[in-house]
Amino acid sequence: MNFINPLMLAGVALAAVPIILHLVMRPRPRRLEFPALRFVQRRQEANRRRLRWRHWLLLACRVGAIALLAGAMARPRIRPAGAVGEANGPVAAALIFDTAPRMQYRHENHTRLEAARDMGAWLLDRLPVESQVAVIESGTSWPVFQVDLGAAKDRVERLEISSISRPLDEAFSGAIKLLAESDRPRKEIYVFTDLAKSAWQVSSPKRLEEQLGRLGAVGIYLVDVGVDEPRNFALGRPALSSETLSKNSLLRVGVELSCLGTAGERTVELYLIDERQHREKRSQQSVHVEAGQSRLVELSVGGLDVGTHQGELRFGSGDALPADDVRYFTVEVLPPWRVLLVAPHPAEDHAFLLSEALAPDTFRKTGRSRFVCETIGYAALSSTTLGDYDVVCLLDPAPLKPRVWARLDGYVAGGGGLAVFLGRRAEPIDALNGAAAQELLPASLRRQARRPRGDVYLTPIRMEHPLWTKFRPLAGQVPWSQFPVYRYWQLGSVNEDSVVVATFSDGSAALVDRSLGQGHVLLMATPLSDLPAEGEPWNRLPSGFQPWPFVMLANEAVQYLAGGNDSTLNYVVGQTAVLGVPRDHRWSTYVLSTPDEESYRRTFDRRQNAIVISATDRPGNYRVRAGGVAEGIDRGFSINLADDATRLARLEPRELEPLFGDHDYVVVRRRDEMQRKIARGRVGRELFGPIMMLLVLLLAAEHILANRFYRHDSMAREMPPGADPQSHGGATLPESTSDTPAAVSA
Repeated sequence: MNFINPLMLAGVALAAVPIILHLVMRPRPRRLEFPALRFVQRRQEANRRRLRWRHWLLLACRVGAIALLAGAMARPRIRPAGAVGEANGPVAAALIFDTAPRMQYRHENHTRLEAARDMGAWLLDRLPVESQVAVIESGTSWPVFQVDLGAAKDRVERLEISSISRPLDEAFSGAIKLLAESDRPRKEIYVFTDLAKSAWQVSSPKRLEEQLGRLGAVGIYLVDVGVDEPRNFALGRPALSSETLSKNSLLRVGVELSCLGTAGERTVELYLIDERQHREKRSQQSVHVEAGQSRLVELSVGGLDVGTHQGELRFGSGDALPADDVRYFTVEVLPPWRVLLVAPHPAEDHAFLLSEALAPDTFRKTGRSRFVCETIGYAALSSTTLGDYDVVCLLDPAPLKPRVWARLDGYVAGGGGLAVFLGRRAEPIDALNGAAAQELLPASLRRQARRPRGDVYLTPIRMEHPLWTKFRPLAGQVPWSQFPVYRYWQLGSVNEDSVVVATFSDGSAALVDRSLGQGHVLLMATPLSDLPAEGEPWNRLPSGFQPWPFVMLANEAVQYLAGGNDSTLNYVVGQTAVLGVPRDHRWSTYVLSTPDEESYRRTFDRRQNAIVISATDRPGNYRVRAGGVAEGIDRGFSINLADDATRLARLEPRELEPLFGDHDYVVVRRRDEMQRKIARGRVGRELFGPIMMLLVLLLAAEHILANRFYRHDSMAREMPPGADPQSHGGATLPESTSDTPAAVSA
C-alpha cells in the first residue's frame, strides 16, 4: 500500500485531542443524600465498571474518526502484484492480435478482426508517452518493438487475416521474451481474441507460467472481441475416394457439415473448374443439421477425362463466417491402368474371377472399365515386357527360375506393382524360400495350414494402410466371416521393410505388403484362382454368396499397387506440396498459378525429380504448367484450411488458468472497463471512497453513543433531592462518570 498525499497522515496526531479532552473534562463527584449507604456502595462499583468501557468505546470512536479522516485525505491505494510505476509513466506493452481465419466472423456489420483493430487503436491513443509497443499477430511475424506509437498504430490498421496461424500461447511466449529485453519498469501484455478454444493449447500447458515467473511484474489483459453465442455452418476438409483415378472411375467426395448455434438446412454444391476458371455445377445435396451436431454429405461425379481436375465444395448461401463456406480439391485422372494376370494353364479360366472383379465384361464393352486386364501363362512370363504394365499379378505361382525372379525384382524397384497369391502349386517351398525369391517376396513360407471346418476367415488390421481406405467407413459391416478360408500357407519371418496388413482369424499372417525401391509387393497366403475341377477350394472369398468384399479388396489392392494411392494432391495451408514428374522431364522452369490468379516462374530441381512448392499460405487451387500444350505438363494441387482454424466454440476465462498459473489476468470487453482495469493495474485501487464510508458510519456510531451516555447524566443533574427515582425512568441512582468513589451524604 502507498499514499498519494502522504503528508496528510500527520493529521493522525489530532487523534490525541479527544484523549486530552477526555482526561481534562472528567466530571467531579456529586454529593447525593441517600439513606441506604450500603446499597449505594454496591451500585457504585457496578456503575463504575460499566461506565468505564462505555467511555473507552466512545473515545475509540472519536479517535478512529479523526484517524480515518486523516487517512482518507492521504488517499491510500492498494497495488496488486505487478503494479509498478506511476499511472502516466512509460510502459513496455505487447499487443497480440488473433488473426486466425475465424476472426472473419461478422457480427453487427464488423468482423472480429475489425473490432480488435478498433480496440487496439483506441488503446494506443491512451498509452503513456515514451512507451515501447510491439504489435504481434498470431501468424508467423517475429515480435519486435515498433519505432514509436504512430508506427504501432499504423501496424494495427494494416493487420489482415492469416491462413497460417499459431496458437496464441506461442505468440504469448514470444511477447514475454521481447518484454524481458525492455528496461521499462511496467510491462503489459494485451491479447485481442474471440476466446475460441481452438486458439489456445490449454490441454498442454508448457512454459508460460515459468516464463511469467522469470519476467516478474506484468499486467495481462485478455480483450474479448468475440460473440457470446456464435452461429455458423462449416464444411470440413473433403475426403476423396482417391486422389488419382483411372479413366471411367467415379469420383466420390465426402465432406462433414457441422452446425454451431441454431439448427437449419444447407445445400452443399460441387463445382468443377476448367482451365479458364469457369465453374460448372456437377452435383448438390441439401442436408438438415441439428445444433451442435454434424452430418456427412457424399457427392459424386463421373465422366472425367484424362488430366488434372480441380473443384470446389461450397454452400448455396453464405453465413457470418465465409472462411469455412468453401473447400477445394484436386484429382488426377489417368488412362485405365494396365494389369497383367499371370495364371496356370488354362490361364483364362484361372484368372477369370479376378479379371471380372477388376474389369467386368459389361464395363469393358462400354469403355467404362478403369483397368485393362491381359492374361498370359507362366511360360510366356519370361518373354513379356513388364514395363508395359502398371501391375503384375501372379496367381497360384509355382517356383520360378532365378532370372525371372530377378526381372520381377527390377520391375518392382522401378516403380511397378506386384501381387502374389500363393496356392496349391507353391511347392517345393525350398524353391520359394531361395535367395532369388526372397529378394522379392515379403516373407518366407513354412507349411500349409488346413481348417476344414471353415472357422477361419480374413481379418483386416492396420486400418490406416492405404489398402483399407474404402473399408474404413464400413468398419464392422464387412461380413468376412461369411467367406471362410479352408487352406492357406503359414508364413515365416517377415522382412524388416514389410508390414502385415491382414491376418486370418486365428492370428496367422494373411496379407503382407513390402516396399521395394519405388514399387510394392503384396503377398497373399491363399489363392484367388481355384477351379471347381481342382477339388475342394482353398477359400470362398471369390465364390461365396454376394462376394462384394472380394471385389472391393481386389480393386483396392490393384489400385494401391498401381500407385493410385501414392500421389498427394490435397494439402493443408503451410504444408509443402510435392508433385512428381516423369523422369524424361526436360523443362528447367515451370509456372505456378496461385488462387489469387497470379503467376510465378520457378526453377525445377532435377535432383529431386519433383516440383516442390512451399509457398502454400493461401487456401485454394494451384496450377503448375511447363512446356507446351501438347508435350508439356499441366498438374495442380489444392490447399485447404485446417479444420480448427474456423472453430468458434468459446472457452470460459477460468479455463486459461492452467496456462498462467498463479499469475493474475483480466478479461475485458468494453473500453470503459478496459480503462478502469488498466488504471487499477498501474496505480492500484484507491481506498478514499471506502474510508469515507467507514468514517460516516463511525461518526454516526459516535453520535448515538454520545447522546445515549450524556442523556443519563443530564437526567441525573435535573433530579431534585429526595425525588422518587422510579419517576425518572426507574433509575435508583444517577450514574457517575468518574472512576473515583462517589461522595454520598445521608
